[in-house]
Amino acid sequence: MAEFSKFNALFVENLLVWYERNKRNLPWRDTQDPYKVWISEIILQQTRVDQGLPYYHRFLKTFPKLKDLAEADEQTVLSVWQGLGYYSRARNLHQGAKQVRNEYKGKYPVSYEEWLKIKGVGTYTAAAIASFCFKEQVPVLDGNVFRVLSRIFGISEDILSGKGKKLFWEKALELIPATTPDIFNQAIMEYGALQCTPKSPDCEQCVFKKHCFAYKKNLVGELPFKNKKLVRKSRYFEYSVFLYKGSVLLKKRGKGDIWEGLNEFPLIEKTKISDLEKKSPSKTSLTLEFSSEVFKHVLSHQDLYCIFHVYQVKTKAQWQALIQQWEAEPVELTKITPIPKPVLLTKFLNTYFNDYFSV
Repeated sequence: MAEFSKFNALFVENLLVWYERNKRNLPWRDTQDPYKVWISEIILQQTRVDQGLPYYHRFLKTFPKLKDLAEADEQTVLSVWQGLGYYSRARNLHQGAKQVRNEYKGKYPVSYEEWLKIKGVGTYTAAAIASFCFKEQVPVLDGNVFRVLSRIFGISEDILSGKGKKLFWEKALELIPATTPDIFNQAIMEYGALQCTPKSPDCEQCVFKKHCFAYKKNLVGELPFKNKKLVRKSRYFEYSVFLYKGSVLLKKRGKGDIWEGLNEFPLIEKTKISDLEKKSPSKTSLTLEFSSEVFKHVLSHQDLYCIFHVYQVKTKAQWQALIQQWEAEPVELTKITPIPKPVLLTKFLNTYFNDYFSV
């Protein structure tokens, strides 16, 4: 037990030294502002640092204070978030900002338990804010932390199981210093991001090589253990792009599916890819300009196969009938840029309409 505790202390000491020498210069590390840390952690939940950094700056430029975010409309928030994916993060962040403004009178919660009450804030984000901004001795558990602890300390429990999460939590809590929980949490996440990487980690340069369970047992590629296989789903979207005097029809996606709250062209979902065929002009009452090639758009758990049929509407009566039929809104093509929409639509517009306007 004494030897085990001794390694705990050695681990913390070496980790903090490594972090001081190797940490990246990231803007959210130069602040204890809960708002900025909150935004950064939500963005980085499903996004790489290099991809998320420009969005972080963009978000703060548009909404520099919590009040600005809380008072914004959802479409503006989604527009700024556009391209990051997992749009529920943006909606929850928006609702959480309103909650802090309304229920907490604009004053941030200071504890881990209080942060858990905020919309969209889970255990990881709550721990990050509480430790980074208020120095609460509470561990963060993300993929990087699971990986470091699992490999070095030989924890083989499933990281997705309740038992596994409890085990990792207890181990992290055992290690985290009372005086510097903020630095420790950032250090262990950084070690997983830069050194103890998911694939091909540079074990020869690891400061824990002599003590690492996974390295000594040749289990680096096996840990951490996650007993869940992602089941991918294929979906087939047929979009109708109706054009009339420089305008196009858009409608907002409903709740309970991908891209909630974003805008898209009128859509019919097909059951198989063979249904996504180019249309013959003679088979429609409208003037068919062209049909696109089939686009493949990959999401985290779904593969979307999509085709776009572009129609020219000749009369106002047809236009009004289509608006009513699809419950859609006409939007001028030149004003479509700031409207929140899936990246898939931007890809289509860039491919086929780039000569006419900037999307």
